Amino acid sequence: VMRRNPFGMDICCRKGSRSPLQELYNPTQLSNTAILHQIRRDQVTDTCRANSVSSRKRRVLTPSDLKHLVVDEDHEMIYCYVPKVACTNWKRVMMVLTGRGKYSDPMEIPANEAHVSSNLKTLNQYSIPEINHRLKNYMKFLFVREPFERLVSAYRNKFTQKYNTSFHKRYGTKIVRRQRKNATQEALRKGDDVKFEEFVAYLIDPHTQREEPFNEHWQTVYSLCHPCHIHYDLIGKYETLEEDSNYVLQLAGVSNYLKFPTYAKSTRTTDEMTTEFFQNISSLHQTQLYEVYKLDFLMFNYSVPSYLKLE
Repeated sequence: VMRRNPFGMDICCRKGSRSPLQELYNPTQLSNTAILHQIRRDQVTDTCRANSVSSRKRRVLTPSDLKHLVVDEDHEMIYCYVPKVACTNWKRVMMVLTGRGKYSDPMEIPANEAHVSSNLKTLNQYSIPEINHRLKNYMKFLFVREPFERLVSAYRNKFTQKYNTSFHKRYGTKIVRRQRKNATQEALRKGDDVKFEEFVAYLIDPHTQREEPFNEHWQTVYSLCHPCHIHYDLIGKYETLEEDSNYVLQLAGVSNYLKFPTYAKSTRTTDEMTTEFFQNISSLHQTQLYEVYKLDFLMFNYSVPSYLKLE
């Protein structure tokens, strides 16, 4: 049986079982959830269209653009992971889904093991025809978060934690060298006391963008997951993480034995915290930083934060 869905994508039905895509686009009963995700998809499409001049610079994706897309063959799903948006837990869940019984409880998988690249298969490891087949036929999803909250979360994790010495060496020393007048020899050597203002100045510095792509922890979702080139079927939000995640698992047909892990993290970055971090950023720098993340704000329907003093 071939069914056309409203998106003109062919969905092939296996007799007797419905694929995640069928359940999403032709739900057995139309729910508010299905409508909500339709609105989110439309928002991305409209933003891509409205910004097509800037967003279409690179017409063709290369395999190296696809290294954030994790593939689950068994359930025909592709997950684009975005650091600082519950990606450790989603990688754990993907390891349970693709592990063929090797793991049953996501939270038993140590966090560092979830980030070992060989534990999950990514789309760039396939041939071009296989990539195209999966992009066309698998259910594709990602999770997003308010861009500045995600940024503060990345800063707190990478620059204020003593154990992140690799980040201090790799980025901290560079940021201190460029952004701090009269830096001490120790600060230049260690790079472990980067201020948020210096981090922001580094991000908006045109030299930074020209030198190399942003690190994935502060790269835009737009650049990590290419939502203007890849049609995502589901866009989950950090703000509704549990409901959205369990909806994905329900569509995959695994919700009877797998729930998305929930735990209250007392250290997680909040809106109030983000507001505080932005207090010391000049309105010029706020404006320039907003420009860097503007497509993420628009595409995923996040309004301009009320604490910003834009020029």
